[in-house]
Amino acid sequence: MPQSELPFSGEVRFGDVVIDRASFAVYRGGKPREITPRAFDVLMYLVENRGRVIEKQEIFDAVWKETFVTDNALMRAVREIRRELGDSATEPKYIETIHKRGYRFIAEVEQAIAEIEDEASRQAPDEASSARELIAPPRGTEAASGISRMLAFGLLFAAFAAVAAFAIFFTRGERPIRSIAVIPLESAGSGPDSEHLSDGIAESVINSLSELQELKVVARTTAFRYRGQEFDPQKIRRELGVDAILTGRVVQSGDELTVQADLIDAADGSQVWGSRYVRRLSAAYELPGAIAADLAKKLELDLTDQQAKRLTKNYTENSEAYRLFSLGRFFWNKRSEDALNKSIEYFEQAIEKDPNFALAYAGLADSYAVMAISADLPAREVMPKAEAAARKALELDDGLVEAHATMLRVKAQYEWDWAGAEREYRRALELNPNYPMTHIYYLSYLVSAGKADEAVASVKRAQELDPLSLVANAVVARAMFFAGRYDEAVAQSRKTLEMDENVFLARLILGRSLARSGDLNAAIAEFEKAKRLPGMNSESTSLLAHTLAAAGRTGEARKLLEELMRLSATRYVQPFDIAIVHAGLGEREAALDWLERAYEHRNHQVPLIDSVPEFAELKSDPRFASLLQRIRAGI
Repeated sequence: MPQSELPFSGEVRFGDVVIDRASFAVYRGGKPREITPRAFDVLMYLVENRGRVIEKQEIFDAVWKETFVTDNALMRAVREIRRELGDSATEPKYIETIHKRGYRFIAEVEQAIAEIEDEASRQAPDEASSARELIAPPRGTEAASGISRMLAFGLLFAAFAAVAAFAIFFTRGERPIRSIAVIPLESAGSGPDSEHLSDGIAESVINSLSELQELKVVARTTAFRYRGQEFDPQKIRRELGVDAILTGRVVQSGDELTVQADLIDAADGSQVWGSRYVRRLSAAYELPGAIAADLAKKLELDLTDQQAKRLTKNYTENSEAYRLFSLGRFFWNKRSEDALNKSIEYFEQAIEKDPNFALAYAGLADSYAVMAISADLPAREVMPKAEAAARKALELDDGLVEAHATMLRVKAQYEWDWAGAEREYRRALELNPNYPMTHIYYLSYLVSAGKADEAVASVKRAQELDPLSLVANAVVARAMFFAGRYDEAVAQSRKTLEMDENVFLARLILGRSLARSGDLNAAIAEFEKAKRLPGMNSESTSLLAHTLAAAGRTGEARKLLEELMRLSATRYVQPFDIAIVHAGLGEREAALDWLERAYEHRNHQVPLIDSVPEFAELKSDPRFASLLQRIRAGI
């Protein structure tokens, strides 16, 4: 019978693998293997259609049917099958990956003994009977040997059960690793930038691995919150739900850099893998790619050629440029105005050392984009710089998710190019669906489009990817606020403030949500706390004034308005903030005048005005409707 016509109602065999379809059991080398039901179905579909290329969509239609899934689910299933059957993606015995198309089962398949015997008994009963007689005992010895046979059978069954239990125990011991956290590498160097360098290596490994869809990698912000804590794998597993943790140590001695990287099983603290890397300091840029590639090999990840190349790609071969870039990222992650200014300086210096350093341009774009919001700087001054740096990064490397995410932010918050924002979102998602900032920056687009509930879902995805990120948690509260879900916004803001009481955005959203719920005194208290936080912008003052006016304390509200006007003589104050105060005081024309200025200045909150409850009394005015129409038209 030709291979393609073999029925598979019983058992099939290839290599040292036997599959019992009736009991959904898989054996390799006589030992049972643990394969999840979905992976089992994928395996059987490939076996039944062996010899031909099976497109991914065909497998989705056959195995997942009506359920919507991504390539990630199929890659996980194939990886699980390969692991349990002892197969390899690079040197396949059973399943061959067809780049950008699907898979092909390439092994010879035969029916197992039981099924062949059944077939033989149907076609040649005499021969089958003779075969059975060869293994049957003489009739006269049956009674005498009955007890012996029962005892032998019992011992054999017990032995088989013991072997099966042993095999299952060790199969479970080989737990698949589908999620990891890369925590800060311990810095034991004597160099002045050793901590920045070790952080840069860890962050680059995170960024590289997070592009691999079949592996969940905890985002940098969350992973780095374990800095300085006693290493407790079980605690990290409970809090982050990861299978393994990458940790290690960086030692700088003179011009030599040594990195010890260790992958730890989060369930029991055992070492899964470890490797030592020694490089000259001038070749430090090679380390993240080397570590990421070795780790992917250890985890037997099913990489495409393109993924394998990007994993080991060196974005610069200039050691000084790499050092400066690491410093830039170190300060960018601090987010304060002073730190952002330092990050810009370091990124610009890195670009001077290597004008083709795409990641440094992406970092520069990130810094300028954040400055427009966190530092109360005019959008027309900094957003074009962010756009230019992001564009240059993409000219050098269109595969940088960071640059596409920043372009999404520029188009949604500054250019109001809605089609362009959607395009950049899709591209960033295609490159790396696990990059949290893409989901955060998409909020402005969704809220502007009147899809506030979708905005909540988007930022919740960022929170899932980066659960300990203060920014992600605060932005979830912000999305809930714009969706009119004030009780949820209050609860989420308070959760964020439990993590860190100085999170400015969470404090503002808590105050705004309390005000919408009618608790004006509690809202005022929150805005006063926000106003006392160091280095913060004028938004807290404007919201405090608005709420004081709503509470009938107009004299205090006007004093704060005067404070904002005096402040505007020495530094930039967003017209949007002044418009909020006038709206609270019931001064409609003045509020609309300042909103027009905010529109001209391209303040980042302008696209959200239809969802800003502080402007509810302005919505019936034709000037407000005209403004909203222009924003939606992107002009």
